Amino acid sequence: MKQDDLLILRSGNQCELCGAKEGLTVYEVPPSTGNMEDAVLICSKCSAQIEKKEEIDSAHWHCLTTTMWSEVPAVQVMAWRMLNRLRDQSWAAENIEMLYLDEKHLAWAKATGDHENDGSVDLHKDCYGAMLQNGDNVVLTKSLDVKGSTITAKLGTVVRNIRLVPDNTEQIEGKVDGQQIVILTKYVRKQG
Repeated sequence: MKQDDLLILRSGNQCELCGAKEGLTVYEVPPSTGNMEDAVLICSKCSAQIEKKEEIDSAHWHCLTTTMWSEVPAVQVMAWRMLNRLRDQSWAAENIEMLYLDEKHLAWAKATGDHENDGSVDLHKDCYGAMLQNGDNVVLTKSLDVKGSTITAKLGTVVRNIRLVPDNTEQIEGKVDGQQIVILTKYVRKQG
């Protein structure tokens, strides 16, 4: 039997963290050895928030008050990590105090260092706070001189099919007058 099938059987074909039944994928809890014991079956919403691809939704994670009692160590570790991201909220702090992990599993939970950070997520956002994604179209809210060229990107210019700069949430890439340039997100507005 494949790992996916075993996880589906173990989880009852639902997210092992929130109980959702749609958009399920296997998530290997880092650092992983590739064993089924190191993996959980999670929904797309849990996955996006675990991987910090969207803002953390506290209401969604209230499910941890139940799932943290799972007998599956990988589920316990993920519950501990997510509760720590939400530790500024009283319900999460109370659950962290109640959740017991033996030394081995606590070391696994702390291995990524995620518990030392808050739950904030850095996302690419335009000047009005709208989330930007690869392929979006944006409008310049200010005329910009392009460094290293004589081009001026004019106010109101539409930049199509942008790409997000992976390690800098304040920058995107796009073409203006046929030239690929880097643009600061504070000078763009997402187009409808």
